[in-house]
Amino acid sequence: MAKPNVVTKEELIEAAKRCIVEKGIQNVTLKSVAEVAGISQGTVYYHFRSKDQLMMEIVKDISTTSWNKLDSLAKQKEKSKEDWMENALDSAQDRITKDSYYHKLFLSLAVTGFNNELMREELGNLLSYENHVLKQQINTFIGDSTLHGVSTEVWSVLLNALFDGLAIQALMREDTDFDGVFRDLQFLIKNLLDKS
Repeated sequence: MAKPNVVTKEELIEAAKRCIVEKGIQNVTLKSVAEVAGISQGTVYYHFRSKDQLMMEIVKDISTTSWNKLDSLAKQKEKSKEDWMENALDSAQDRITKDSYYHKLFLSLAVTGFNNELMREELGNLLSYENHVLKQQINTFIGDSTLHGVSTEVWSVLLNALFDGLAIQALMREDTDFDGVFRDLQFLIKNLLDKS
């Protein structure tokens, strides 16, 4: 296999994100990513064998960046659980806006995963990672592994499913007041945490 140009996988992921913003998910090809990055198509193929693999890497990158930011906030002693919760909900809400492509990509890959075992496994690993990080963050704030008699492992799955469900709602129903939904969700979660 040929040696790649001096372009990193991370730089290609960023180029692909720019491509998605400029052209839309459906119009992104490995060739268009190469053009945006200013490299040969072969270099893109060196790092990513298919568009699906590239899209999966973008989803992982967005997810891990977001969770790492929240994780560092959770570990800052001077930050309150309200600060962390507000940042977590802002991050979730940002990812469901009309112009955001995260959940469009995620859901497209999920559909692909119905018939592609490797894709299903990778998405499953990503969800496990997200649930694990959220569980640790909740544990940090409540100082326990249960909240209202329910394990934080279960809470993490429920909250992540809630955010993904809200993303589906946002993609399908433009008439919903998501600012209001997230305001009330913040109130609900704050009450859950305060009474722990």
